Amino acid sequence: MVVTVHITDINWSKSYYHPGEVASAAVTVHSEVPEPIPASLVVQISDLNGSLARLEQSLTLKGGDQILSITWDPPTDSPHGYGVDLELQSQSGGTLSTASTAFDVLERWTQMPRYGFLTDFGPGRTDAAETMAGLVKYHINALQFYDWMYRHDQFLTAQDPYEDPLGRTLSIKTVNALIDAAHTRGIDAMPYTAIYASSLEFYHAHPDWAMRNADGTTMFFGENFLVYMDPRPDSKWIHYLLDQFDQILEKTAFDGIHLDQYGNPKVAYDSNGQPYDVGAALAEVINATHAHVTALRPNGAVVFNAVTNWPIEQVAPADEDIVYIEVWPPYTTFLNLEQLVVQGQVYGHGKPVVLAAYIDPSLVHNVRLMEALIFASGGGHIELGEQDDMLQEAYFPRYGKMSPALVEILRRDYEFAIRYQNATGPESTDASSEYRNRIQVGSYSSDVSREKDIVLPIVRTSGDYTAVNLVNMLGIPTAEWLTPLPADPTPLGATPVSISDVTRPVAHVWMASPDGEDASLHELPFKLEGGRLSFQIPSLQYWDLILIQWGA
Repeated sequence: MVVTVHITDINWSKSYYHPGEVASAAVTVHSEVPEPIPASLVVQISDLNGSLARLEQSLTLKGGDQILSITWDPPTDSPHGYGVDLELQSQSGGTLSTASTAFDVLERWTQMPRYGFLTDFGPGRTDAAETMAGLVKYHINALQFYDWMYRHDQFLTAQDPYEDPLGRTLSIKTVNALIDAAHTRGIDAMPYTAIYASSLEFYHAHPDWAMRNADGTTMFFGENFLVYMDPRPDSKWIHYLLDQFDQILEKTAFDGIHLDQYGNPKVAYDSNGQPYDVGAALAEVINATHAHVTALRPNGAVVFNAVTNWPIEQVAPADEDIVYIEVWPPYTTFLNLEQLVVQGQVYGHGKPVVLAAYIDPSLVHNVRLMEALIFASGGGHIELGEQDDMLQEAYFPRYGKMSPALVEILRRDYEFAIRYQNATGPESTDASSEYRNRIQVGSYSSDVSREKDIVLPIVRTSGDYTAVNLVNMLGIPTAEWLTPLPADPTPLGATPVSISDVTRPVAHVWMASPDGEDASLHELPFKLEGGRLSFQIPSLQYWDLILIQWGA
């Protein structure tokens, strides 16, 4: 008798769960059987401390697709990630199919941001629910509604439909439907705004509100497309803009404000020819925006785009809820991605960091290495939106389509980051500088000055755990994350790893990886002799997580 059985999909009801909410998922089982077969679905739920629950339900495989429901009431700890391992067993106890997934409990999406995007707001769009269902597969928990507005200086209009400044036909009905659909799946909706951009028409009505060059001329963005306005918090423009933000929050169900800027100028001039520091002004506007948002949305968020990592020292400690960095030259290497995340965490005093690093989804090897570096560093990456689409340039409407293979890879990566967030996510602390020179992986180099052809240890600490993330950069021909990689990094088989100068007792050493079907922790034998901790990893493709649990 030929029997084919697979767990083909797992769909969570929400992108994350608030403390006190019951987590639930629909599990799709596909079978091809000549006659009905009794079976059972066994679900193991765990966190870093081990197994927390075992759920089991019986079913009869009848052929075709069958959907089973799993529910569990998690502890109220937040933020907290959970792994879920499923095994479909025959009546005799044999394994028919396995799968892994994850979910988390958060008070707010900003505790572990998985920021996505929407940009298609044409009239008559009818796939809002389907779009959100697709995004929940990656556990996207907030969406930037990019270029949803009527104008940069007037976000809402009585017209419907309306045309945006680039001639796209949009509808506020579509925007509202997408917001509602997002909220149904626990996803926050963030409206794009530009902090100092106005239309030419608005500028001509208010010429004295504009930002000036040193020679007193007005400053334009693009070929007379937009005009820079004075962003100082006491300017007439900012008073007007804050009122516009109030209108957004009063007349729509958006959950905060996303602030954009253009990276330049860094110094501007007033109408009297006096220079002022634009970065300092932007930080003050972030604080003012936060006050307006929290007055109307007590749990609302403010996000600001630090274009080219500027002015990170001023804006990261300001009242923004996450540190959001748009990556441009000179930040061109793979290692720069890790460095930007860690630096943002430091300047933001532990705030989560999200990178906007745009790449063509056809560059699958680049994408996989980028994800490993960003997620292992405790960061996030705004890249996914619409329906299995990826941002490939700064103008979001020109997004790219992912291949089915990349869809599955990223789904595993996102769930891996969620599962192990308490060891290597935003709540953990970077310790790479403390550990990196003490870690030896086989005979391979971890010297970051080489920028490529290394195994890079990224180390995070949290409580009784130290997470040693090993990111494989062996054999890659370029250090540049936008230069196409022709193949995967050179894979490793069984390889010894050692860490010197270990002064604490070790209780356990575990390993997990998102690069295969099994994302669960597996215990590794280890030795601790003379202050040197030694163990062997079975393999390394892109990203291995080594979890050290310290003893008492």
